[in-house]
Amino acid sequence: MNEVAASRRQHGPGASRNYPKGERRRAQIIEAAFTAFGTVGYRNASMLQLAAACGVSRAGLLHHFPTKESLLEAVLEQRERRDDERFFGTGEATRDGLEYFASMLRLVAHNQDHPGIVSLFALLSSEASAPDHPAHPYFVARYERARCAMQSAIDDLAHRGLLRPHVDPVGLSVDLLALIDGLQIQWLLSPHDIDMPERLRARLRDIIKVELP
Repeated sequence: MNEVAASRRQHGPGASRNYPKGERRRAQIIEAAFTAFGTVGYRNASMLQLAAACGVSRAGLLHHFPTKESLLEAVLEQRERRDDERFFGTGEATRDGLEYFASMLRLVAHNQDHPGIVSLFALLSSEASAPDHPAHPYFVARYERARCAMQSAIDDLAHRGLLRPHVDPVGLSVDLLALIDGLQIQWLLSPHDIDMPERLRARLRDIIKVELP
């Protein structure tokens, strides 16, 4: 049963009038938790601290997210969903290699304007390398999705003859994702010295025959 259906079944038809307000509060909590996790990490953030950061009581926080794990899951899923909708649409872009990498450049440029996003994923992905971390399954699945989507775009370029002759498409998605992640760490440490989208664009010029928009 989804949250809307559960609320209506518990409280009757009138409860639906409170749903938009509850959803707004839930969204506010997710945004505040996003900042908190990106600042101190998941393990160092207590539910009491998160409630204070979100501007709600601990009971109010637990009403929307019974556990810290459920809050972390909501933060990660919402951020990924927003990025997918904004930069990759319905997934059609992944079938066109040129459009996919143009979208990837726009995403990296967007992240460079929003350091909190980069900090969150750099910190949490490092923490989540531990198998017992609650976000470990999420990041394993996320990287699998990312590799598959990028490799599909690379294979499309290879099929269309748009890769440079020296480029081996096999496993190239792993290398490019490593480049992107490495750029993020260097940029967090030296934001005035590293231009992430330009470094990625330079590498893509070595791979793709045509200039990306």
